[in-house]
Amino acid sequence: IVVEHDLIVLDHMSELMHIMYGQEGVYGVVSGIKGVREGINSLLDGFLKEENMRFRSYPIKFEKSQVVEKKEKVPVCSWSNVRKVLGQFHLQAEGGTVYQNEIIGILGENGTGKTTFMSLAAGLIKSDEGNIVTKKIAYKPQYLRTESDELVAVFLKEAIQKHHAQLIVPLGIERLFSRKLSELSGGELQRVAIANCLSQEAELFLLDEPSAYLDVEQRLAVSKAIKHLTVERDISILVVDHDLMFMDCLAEKIIVFSGQPGHFGKVEGPFPLQEGMNHFLKQLNITFRRDKDTLRPRINKRDSVLDREQKEEGKYYYI
Repeated sequence: IVVEHDLIVLDHMSELMHIMYGQEGVYGVVSGIKGVREGINSLLDGFLKEENMRFRSYPIKFEKSQVVEKKEKVPVCSWSNVRKVLGQFHLQAEGGTVYQNEIIGILGENGTGKTTFMSLAAGLIKSDEGNIVTKKIAYKPQYLRTESDELVAVFLKEAIQKHHAQLIVPLGIERLFSRKLSELSGGELQRVAIANCLSQEAELFLLDEPSAYLDVEQRLAVSKAIKHLTVERDISILVVDHDLMFMDCLAEKIIVFSGQPGHFGKVEGPFPLQEGMNHFLKQLNITFRRDKDTLRPRINKRDSVLDREQKEEGKYYYI
């Protein structure tokens, strides 16, 4: 029995599933058993046909990514010939640039240097060779720990004043105002940390695994909030995450980390979305198709007709 918020992984590994719905912290209901494709599509639709039960007033929809060319390219972060050695681990990044009003996803195996690269960009550590040039940054780290008894309403005072509609409401933080930071669950603390980071005055925002501990709806709410803020404020975002559906909804470009986990990491990109996804999925030797009803990405069964055809065409990922 598996509990999982990553719908791509759940879809790929499971045959049958239950949906749990209700009101957070109040009650929960377990649906009847369903086939995994039917179940995930019902979850996204917010309606259980067999039980005649609507548990969400709106469906979650996926749209084909649109590539929009920016008229003016203003760099907010660039790196060249960067080298960093940490113990037995060696990271190298030949060169790349992040431009204003871009959302760039970072993909790669654990232990290939993604968090090290974010720490370099944030100025928390220094490179041994080369350099990373950035404008004003805000950083949400991967690991969130706090023993503070400060109230959420006090901690997020600036976010509440300046970005209530853009962050506080869509991330469902209002109900946490009277709670202490030390009392929050992993998912609650994650949403507070995201809101705190995105409310800061900066030009480049670094988010390390923002989907961790969040459920499906919360992940999609975060992706929408990030996209809206990027347009409204002309900011740029670098996001490290392992949820490919989250990245599919969010990213315009992709940076791929390859190498030997724990020993060597290589930074490649940024690539356009389809090229970057193709590059990453080819490393994993898996192909993605789109669900015909919801357009959500799904992994093809290994050596199936679609899997073989897409590999022959070099199309591991379909926009």
